[in-house]
Formats: sequence, structure tokens, C-alpha cells
Amino acid sequence: MTNLESRSYRPKQAAELLGIGTATLWRWIKERPDFPQPIRLSARCTVIPGDQLIAWRDAQGKAVHQ
Repeated sequence: MTNLESRSYRPKQAAELLGIGTATLWRWIKERPDFPQPIRLSARCTVIPGDQLIAWRDAQGKAVHQ
């Protein structure tokens, strides 16, 4: 597991990793059942597991090319 996969991403960082805006990230979380779900650490801290996020991103690229 690489360093990027072992960390968790805040929503803004996750959006940047995927090349989308934060509003799109939240919409995908709500509307796409296969999108990795965020984890609330506290009332003001939400993270998305990096391993799940990167695996989802890589799977999307493969689905487009098939």
C-alpha cells in the first residue's frame, strides 16, 4: 500500500485528487452508491479513506475503457 492509499482525505483534498469541485464530491457521495462514503470523526471533521477513494477512481478509468 502506498503512502497516498494509506491516508485519509478531507473533502477538499479528495475533490482535488479527483479533479472535481467540492459540490460535485458531495453530490457523488449522495447519488452514487458505489462512491466511498465519508467518515465523520467529529462534528467538524469528515474524511474519506484514501484506499477506497483511489480504488474507486481507478475502477472508473477501467470502466470507461471497456
